[in-house]
Amino acid sequence: MKPSLHSKLEQLSARLAELDGLLGSPDITHDMERYRALTKEHADLAPVVARFAEFRRAEADLHTADELAHDPSLRDFAAEERASAQARIVELEVELQAALLPKDPDAGRNVFLEIRAGTGGDESTLFAGDLLRMYLRYAERHRWTSEIVSASTSELGGYKEVIVRIAGQGVHSALKFESGGHRVQRVPETEAQGRIHTSACTVAVIAEADPIADIAINPADLKIDTFRASGAGGQHVNRTDSAVRITHLPTGLVVECQDDRSQHRNRAQAMAVLASRLLDRERQARHSKEAAHRKSLIGSGDRSERIRTYNFPQGRVTDHRINLTLYKIDAIMDGELDEIVQALAQEFQAEQLAALAGEAS
Repeated sequence: MKPSLHSKLEQLSARLAELDGLLGSPDITHDMERYRALTKEHADLAPVVARFAEFRRAEADLHTADELAHDPSLRDFAAEERASAQARIVELEVELQAALLPKDPDAGRNVFLEIRAGTGGDESTLFAGDLLRMYLRYAERHRWTSEIVSASTSELGGYKEVIVRIAGQGVHSALKFESGGHRVQRVPETEAQGRIHTSACTVAVIAEADPIADIAINPADLKIDTFRASGAGGQHVNRTDSAVRITHLPTGLVVECQDDRSQHRNRAQAMAVLASRLLDRERQARHSKEAAHRKSLIGSGDRSERIRTYNFPQGRVTDHRINLTLYKIDAIMDGELDEIVQALAQEFQAEQLAALAGEAS
């Protein structure tokens, strides 16, 4: 193990001992906010320090085996013990490196997944509908809940734009690499000559914000309009101004929501989407500054960046960020995304480990 990583783990061990003392103080519960913060820090550090203690025991076992090897009668036993200790050291070092990686602050959040048709006209809107179904089926496979928040349909039954809220354990961690440009190559239903067309959609995955804790929105910065919902809905559409459009004046962000019959609920949903977009905007700006010197292998998350191609004639899906091609397009479009998601997560972790090793060298 690199000395700098070993030193970092020593510091964490000392900090855990300090936390034990602080949390054992009879006065600690007088400040509940500080108590909760220290308790969380303790819970985060304890498993890392426990692993480090195992690592040091394995190092001690290795040292003992080296000493036993000096006795000819124990040489074979010492060799077995040495091999076992070395294997354990390697295993624990990998685990400790992973434990020291920066935690995703949004790991426990739900998401708003936004799909917008791009180049390709009607075919692009149909592809947006295919992508929506793919993500909804993926959510079903993981027993997550999904709810369409806002949708603008096309004449052929696709979507010009659709926003869906997906909630459940591990949602953000699984979907966070889906942001970017998705390209499709296939023969459109409207193509009489059988020619392959290329069209595209953009996907944005935004962590759901807590409007109270995460971001403050000044009511004076909002322009709120109500109007009659469009589309199917019978008499309800004609007589009720239930749809809501919220414009955030300082940024120009506009959110519309009309999928619920209740104006109050549409307004609440629109505010939730707006808060999440504003929070995402702040984080994107901050991350751009922090990562100006290094572009992630997984990509910048830029909505305009082409990340994946779905080629129907060849039955393949290619993720360009990690050069992964799978010849199982039907299964993928039916929501079998785990293989792609896991490959992206592994590549991202490998990049983080390389960066950590570089900082430690």
